[in-house]
Amino acid sequence: MATATAETRNAATGPHGATELPSVAITSYNLEVRDDDGFVGDKASRSAFVGHLDALRNHLRRNGDDPLKGKTAEISKRELDALIKEGDAAEAALVLSAVEGFAQSLAFVIRRFARLKSWALVERIVVGGGFRESRVGELAIARAAIILRTDGRALDLVPVSHHPDEAGLVGSAHLAPKWMFEAYDSLVAVDIGGSNIRAGIVELRQKKSPDLSKARVWKSELWRHADEEPSRDQAIKRLGKMLRDQIENAEKEGLRVAPFIGVGCPGLIQPDGAIERGAQNLPGNWESSRFNLVDSIRQLVPAIGDHETEIVMHNDAVIQGLSEMPAMQDVENWAVLTIGTGLGNASYHNRDKVKAGKKDKAEGKR
Repeated sequence: MATATAETRNAATGPHGATELPSVAITSYNLEVRDDDGFVGDKASRSAFVGHLDALRNHLRRNGDDPLKGKTAEISKRELDALIKEGDAAEAALVLSAVEGFAQSLAFVIRRFARLKSWALVERIVVGGGFRESRVGELAIARAAIILRTDGRALDLVPVSHHPDEAGLVGSAHLAPKWMFEAYDSLVAVDIGGSNIRAGIVELRQKKSPDLSKARVWKSELWRHADEEPSRDQAIKRLGKMLRDQIENAEKEGLRVAPFIGVGCPGLIQPDGAIERGAQNLPGNWESSRFNLVDSIRQLVPAIGDHETEIVMHNDAVIQGLSEMPAMQDVENWAVLTIGTGLGNASYHNRDKVKAGKKDKAEGKR
């Protein structure tokens, strides 16, 4: 069973959570595919990898052969990477065995998504999220790609090219209206996650690349709210300060900051900026009918420069995927999976690619 979002509903009528963007259509996001064990995506989350490794360790412990120490969940990505590179044979083999198990699970999840209408024509999948930034994550992605290829599936599986922390900010540039690029060289972006909130300034660098392929994060601030367990109002207040500080620093350095804030947030985003579901990992109740994140941010940052602030919000996986849009112009249908606390997902259809193909065919007939 699959619970679809953009796959089954009409295009949003407001600016938030829109399925039609300037150069790409979002064919689905925040899909919740279930089987007898629950959400299929849970099989390819960070905790799923921990589960694979822990199951192997439990088996080895029976004979006293577990080469690792401490709780599996407390072993960092950096430590796991070091075990592959510098550990003894038993330690490296154990981690690689967990990589294999996770890769099989990731391939299984992708097969299930590929059965959905919105994913049936996907040619390439970008994999992002915090898990991707580790060597363990890269190996798991590469191994899953091999598994799918040997199954006869013509799918490219590639890691997101930006650092995952920056991809969630850079992608906001593709939400901004075209007029904004004529007078400004940067914009404000926010990436809200179950553990962290990041706010920063994205340099557009259009002179180097008009398609925004050279856009980058100028500076950003990360707040790990999971360590402090704030209320929702405290989290929003802290976010407001982060945004104002970033804008002030950028303007002091001479950047022409657009009166625009792009916001990535977990869950299903409604046209008015309300979060319908999927924000359960955020501090407090962000899905309340009496709370609107966009309105809250606008109250905290009512203007940037001499103009009122325009805000556009979308699902965080959608925005992370959009950071790769310039590199996806050689395919018509593509998707993103973000491996973190959960598994984020989105799929896209390049309208411009189709128009260009039809134009080329028409010119060829002349």
